[in-house]
Amino acid sequence: MTTTPPRAVKKPVSRDIHGYTLTDDYGWLRADNWQEVMRDPSVLDADIRTYLEAENAWVKNTMAPTESLQETLFGEMKGRIKEDDSSVPSPDGEYSYGVKYITGGQQPLFVRTNHDGGDETVLVDGNREADGKEYFRIGGASHSPDHKLVAFGYDDKGSEFFTLVLREAGTSENLADVIPDTSGSGVWSADCKHIFYIRLDENHRPSKLFRHKIGSPVADDVLVHEETDPGFFMSVGKSQSGDWIIIDCHDHQSAESRLIPAKEPLTPPRLIEPREPGHEYSVDEAHGVLYILTNSGDAEDFRIVTAPVGDPAARNWQDLVPHTPGTLILDHTVFAGHMARLERHEGLPRIIVRELASGEEHSVSFDEEAYSLGMSSGYEFNTSMIRFSYASMTTPSQVFDYDMASRQRTLRKQQEVPSGHDPADYVTRRIMAPAEDGALVPISLLYHKDTKLDGSAPVWLYGYGSYGIAIPASFNTNILSLANRGFVYAIAHVRGGKDKGYGWYKAGKMMTKKNTFSDFITAARHLAAEGFTSEGNIVAQGGSAGGMLMGTIANMAPELFRGIIAEVPFVDVLNTMLDDTLPLTPPEWPEWGNPIESKEAFEYMRSYSPYDNVSAQYYPNLLAVGGLTDPRVTYWEPAKWVAKLRELKTDDNLLLFKTQMGAGHGGSPGRFDRLKEVALVYAFGLMVAEKMDGVGT
Repeated sequence: MTTTPPRAVKKPVSRDIHGYTLTDDYGWLRADNWQEVMRDPSVLDADIRTYLEAENAWVKNTMAPTESLQETLFGEMKGRIKEDDSSVPSPDGEYSYGVKYITGGQQPLFVRTNHDGGDETVLVDGNREADGKEYFRIGGASHSPDHKLVAFGYDDKGSEFFTLVLREAGTSENLADVIPDTSGSGVWSADCKHIFYIRLDENHRPSKLFRHKIGSPVADDVLVHEETDPGFFMSVGKSQSGDWIIIDCHDHQSAESRLIPAKEPLTPPRLIEPREPGHEYSVDEAHGVLYILTNSGDAEDFRIVTAPVGDPAARNWQDLVPHTPGTLILDHTVFAGHMARLERHEGLPRIIVRELASGEEHSVSFDEEAYSLGMSSGYEFNTSMIRFSYASMTTPSQVFDYDMASRQRTLRKQQEVPSGHDPADYVTRRIMAPAEDGALVPISLLYHKDTKLDGSAPVWLYGYGSYGIAIPASFNTNILSLANRGFVYAIAHVRGGKDKGYGWYKAGKMMTKKNTFSDFITAARHLAAEGFTSEGNIVAQGGSAGGMLMGTIANMAPELFRGIIAEVPFVDVLNTMLDDTLPLTPPEWPEWGNPIESKEAFEYMRSYSPYDNVSAQYYPNLLAVGGLTDPRVTYWEPAKWVAKLRELKTDDNLLLFKTQMGAGHGGSPGRFDRLKEVALVYAFGLMVAEKMDGVGT
């Protein structure tokens, strides 16, 4: 039995940059052959593997007293899942397509049915495909326009190198067309004879678009477009009309799109508007007109313009939906007679429907203080129906079909909670925390109605705050296990997300990144000041870039937190942004800054990078979780961070680090295996908050 935590040996390596000397004692944990490890974890250096496995053994030993609690939590969370759940089928011509699960199955099934009531056909059975594999995740499945073929991608390492395969619909055997190292999906030509896909390079960057002719050797595939700037990622999609294949190249602040007619797939791509720093745009099409969502012309919260497909350059752009400061347009889809756009106004989402012929608009919105709203366009163009999903922190997800012409909504599905759920047992609220500079930081709350708000309750505070991603106040059955044990569950909508518009994002990136961290600390202190909890009685949680947030607040304000949980945490910010061979480094420079070229960016990043600022001080109880084959946040980031923390911290609080040795950024892909990982995280938080004694408030 492991009785002491492992200690990583120190092997100092130094480098000089911008007049500074950086010394990394634990840089050896970065495998020199990391590209090979992504494809084959067995080639990991033995010394690195020994260290990671020793940390895993320490987690197992330390968490042993919570094993019964973990089993209880797993049972609760699994009991809230409808095991034989299915999506609402989406119509496309004579068929409807959907996703379902079977009782006991961990993986999704992609299915279709005839509109005439015929039997259901399984197109891809994820459980069958995953059989015998330690890791398996389907990237998605797409059917050809004639409904005869299906393409789907799978990842069996966790490294997000997807193999794209084709099969005849209704069979379980793949064609000889097997394409490795893709982004996981494909886009069909109108004649169904070709499929377009993105191939990843050796550094895991989606840089090349290929066209594959069905039935031909993959070696004969044609390179259609190559992105030569390592800071730009490429994706491929299709207009809602189905008439155009759309190639999108983008980083975090600029974009560039090209078009290929779906009926003429051999046609070279046509550029819409060349990229310019800071200009973001995306396109859809109807009746020969492009509908372009753009932030050009100082439209910080975006506007929608139109342009002819034949000459789509910016000189021909005409305003359709003008820019309205404070109302952020998030997405838009154009149908035969209507356009639907999703926007966020005063921090809450709403759908605006526009009749193309008349220009008349109306909105779809809700009255709760905090809720989430998602819009789905489906497969069809000649329709007046859109689909949207609505949920709040107390209200299970509801799926509606909405007729844009008649304005009638039809409830198609309500999320079932088999073990039972009464929204009246819980309270959801939104409060505002005033930051020192006057900004108001929204906080979404969920707690049991019997929880006493006298300062004694623990708070579970979640945060992210990067890339403009807004964290929705949606329904999550898992967090009921926390609320039922007396936690106030809170989401801090900090700067760096688009929760309050594009300006909220700009105020938490690059040289204003520290606002993200101070906002989260402001939220924690405000929750204590308002009596929801007390300082030092908060468990903080964040993942990926939110894990960077966790590492930073651990350095800046450790006294506020009872525990901190950092999942796949981006904590070695400076070293990663100095390593331009890593998959995400060049595309990330517009988000964080380029410390290679800019001394100012280097110094600013160095002032907050969690790994570089670990010091001899008190730290709360900490749990870090990483994935060995993670291409987004490499395993050595949390490994190095924990090693340095263990060396320098001055307290006796817990410090645990678990590496998923057969998984990547998202953890286990199986829906039940993932719940076991959530149970471990929750058990850690409950243990350090001294809330292990069953359910109750």
